[in-house]
Amino acid sequence: MSTVANLLAQKQRLLERLENDPGPNECDEMERLLAKIATALTWLESNDRVEEDGPL
Repeated sequence: MSTVANLLAQKQRLLERLENDPGPNECDEMERLLAKIATALTWLESNDRVEEDGPL
């Protein structure tokens, strides 16, 4: 499984867990993890663009 696919799968699992009305501490932790996943996906996307465009 690629890194992007793995991150998207983790994101999906977290979103599903959020739908089950977690406690406030668990909710905060899941939101923190979702933010980290979003950052990683953004970073990977920007690196893919640089590789496609070639060196500056």
